[in-house]
Amino acid sequence: MKTLEYSEYGKAPAIAERPLPKPSMGEVLVKVAGAALNPLDTKIHAGYMTDFFPVEFPYVPGTDISGTIEAIGDGVSGWKTGDEIIARLDPSKGGAFAEFAVVPADQLVRAPTSMPLAESAGLVTIGGTAWQILFGEYTVASGQRVLIHGAAGPVGAFATQLAAQAGAEVYATASAQDADYVRSLGAAQVIDYQNDRFEEHLSDIDLVVDTVGGDVEERSLKVLKQGGTLIATPMPPDEDRARAAGVDAKFVFHMSDAAKLGHVAERADHGVKVRLDRMVSLEEGADAFARQASGEAKGKIIFSPRG
Repeated sequence: MKTLEYSEYGKAPAIAERPLPKPSMGEVLVKVAGAALNPLDTKIHAGYMTDFFPVEFPYVPGTDISGTIEAIGDGVSGWKTGDEIIARLDPSKGGAFAEFAVVPADQLVRAPTSMPLAESAGLVTIGGTAWQILFGEYTVASGQRVLIHGAAGPVGAFATQLAAQAGAEVYATASAQDADYVRSLGAAQVIDYQNDRFEEHLSDIDLVVDTVGGDVEERSLKVLKQGGTLIATPMPPDEDRARAAGVDAKFVFHMSDAAKLGHVAERADHGVKVRLDRMVSLEEGADAFARQASGEAKGKIIFSPRG
């Protein structure tokens, strides 16, 4: 089978050939339809995550896949060949950017039927992260006031949709050029972060979702109501500073969880969408990694191994 892989940190990923893998006990072989590229993949590639996700070279990157079950290992029940699935692989093992991937059966989730199978790979990490924020670390409810920073980004956009569907009053920060897009996701008000300061317009916020970091964290504490919550994804927030402001602060780092991903797939079938930057082939891997690392991608970059 064809794979996209690299043999050292920082080296451009390139096409290689590997034998078709066989599923072991508790695993299935998936014919990959789509594999989403994430910021984590470029951080691993740059060598920034060695303490958390050590890899063995040559390494086939990628965690987020969609596809059809091609073969089933011993000890697997409830699945059959031809079933369409989405799943997240262990980042240290990788394996998504290939024509086939071996997946633990306990990580399989039935793919949503409301979107093309290849594109549904884009749901996995961003949807799981947004769900973990809004319904794991917190329980967003109808009538609450929620501020989402970076609402045009993949996680922010998904969180905006989930919060709006839950009945929250959603406020968002984004660039002026993305304002219409973010409003279409359900935001009641979009503040242009490049030309305005959100803390001058908002107050009594129940929950702040910070996907941006930097001074946004400290400024966000000013708009939270007493007892409110800030949840950050770029880095752990300053809990002492939050306590001094009378609010709670938490950090979310996405972990694989099939039950959580099942909720994400269900929400996709109820209208939650993923913004697609582009579909690419495995042969375009080096350019795709460079685009993701540059921050220029508007939405998800998804590899489609079969075009």
